[in-house]
Amino acid sequence: MLQTENKSNVYPGFAKIRDYEKFVGASVINNLELLASRLKGKTIQNINSTSVGGGVAEILNRMVPLLREIGVDTHWDVIKGGEQFFQVTKKFHNLLHGRQDLINAHDFEVFMHTTELNIEEMDIYGDIMFIHDPQPIGLIKKKYEDKNRKWLWRCHIDVSNPDQDVWCFLKKFIVKYNASIFSSPQFSQKLSIPQFLISPSIDPLSDKNRELDIQVIDDILNKYNIDKQKPMITQISRFDYLKDPVGVIDAYRLVKKYIDCQLILAGGTATDDPESVKVLAQVQEKAGNDPDIHILLLPAGSDIEINALQRAANVVIQKSIKEGFGLTVTEALWKAKPVVASAVGGIPLQIKHKFSGMLCHSVEGAAFAIKQLLHSPEYAKQLGLNARENVRLNFLLTRHIKDYLLLFLALYNSSDVVHL
Repeated sequence: MLQTENKSNVYPGFAKIRDYEKFVGASVINNLELLASRLKGKTIQNINSTSVGGGVAEILNRMVPLLREIGVDTHWDVIKGGEQFFQVTKKFHNLLHGRQDLINAHDFEVFMHTTELNIEEMDIYGDIMFIHDPQPIGLIKKKYEDKNRKWLWRCHIDVSNPDQDVWCFLKKFIVKYNASIFSSPQFSQKLSIPQFLISPSIDPLSDKNRELDIQVIDDILNKYNIDKQKPMITQISRFDYLKDPVGVIDAYRLVKKYIDCQLILAGGTATDDPESVKVLAQVQEKAGNDPDIHILLLPAGSDIEINALQRAANVVIQKSIKEGFGLTVTEALWKAKPVVASAVGGIPLQIKHKFSGMLCHSVEGAAFAIKQLLHSPEYAKQLGLNARENVRLNFLLTRHIKDYLLLFLALYNSSDVVHL
């Protein structure tokens, strides 16, 4: 028997909506409250596959309490599945990103078996059902129990070049939703339902993004035996093939030939990602005995540590092979850090090359950009300042909430869905 997890009431010590005025102004907050008032009497139920690890859980953990504060009855539930189910959904994840993996009829059977168990046991109570990513997609089979209920499918991953077997399997569910949401225009697929572009966001007041005292940063560097006098190249991400941590080590070693620097690879795991332990082992093997490569497996709740490691970095890198959006990039840009990142997924939406960061296409390109930034600190500083302002205008949580509120309202007026 599967036990689902409800996350709706676990929000101690969070910021209030008016705390964001200092970043976006009072008029933005007033507008959010006005939009929220139009949803009075409607319940929003978010469902995803994990409550910790990854950007989806992080966004929901920050957004749900703010929506509740401004009067939108918002909840968050998590499906459950066994090891086999998450191994299959990890295959889906890889194949949707265009990576080769083996998939067979048994895998689809495992997915459907767990889906049916969740359909049977999940309490569906929202006026708007907000389903995140492929893992819970099959819950749409409950749509016809209440014809007035609206269903949204939110795709947080890069599906610009998906494996067709997996995509066609998922598409049979997707087309039953009232609308779909993607993070980048290039992820759009031919669908018979409306599609919307809504970029993810970061919370500037979360522990991962708020300002830190220099002593806090120094203490964390000391905790991990990191030399603050030596230039730091830092990548923060889950240990995932698609984040290419092995390629980051290759880029670091090219830079190391010219500049005495160090590399910090820090991140954690997610309950719905069974591959991370294997990837971590490969990264450790690749690093060998190099004392200037710091591989940090951070437990859940290490937001202050991540914040400090990003703030201490001379250059932040995100050398992803595929990327749904790249919130670790957004976090670093908000901290006015010079960022070198792959030109994939939603990253080019955030970085204008040589204005708010540096985009790269290879190990050699990443190394070249890192060397340029380490040799030109004033240029690196200006990139960081440009980047922070771009995030303030486009990628903070308040903008994200506004987009969702507008979409929720549009679901009740079909003519608005087309023109939103």
